[in-house]
Amino acid sequence: MESILARASIGISELKVNPMAAIEQADGPVAILNRNKPVAYLVPASEWEAICERLEDAELADIVRSRADEKVLSVKLEDL
Repeated sequence: MESILARASIGISELKVNPMAAIEQADGPVAILNRNKPVAYLVPASEWEAICERLEDAELADIVRSRADEKVLSVKLEDL
């Protein structure tokens, strides 16, 4: 059996019957199962937004690290 990366799970058939109930009862991500295997995860909007922000922060940190050894140039705001 594959590992399930959520504290809660719901069968895909049960999800089809009442999707809003699954969303309302969720306290965090919910694994959507098909034949006892996770096929998708239902993530609350607030958590998805937080994940996207963390990913963006990680990408920006990578850019900063990649430019750390570049020569610093001084410019005036008016010159831009």
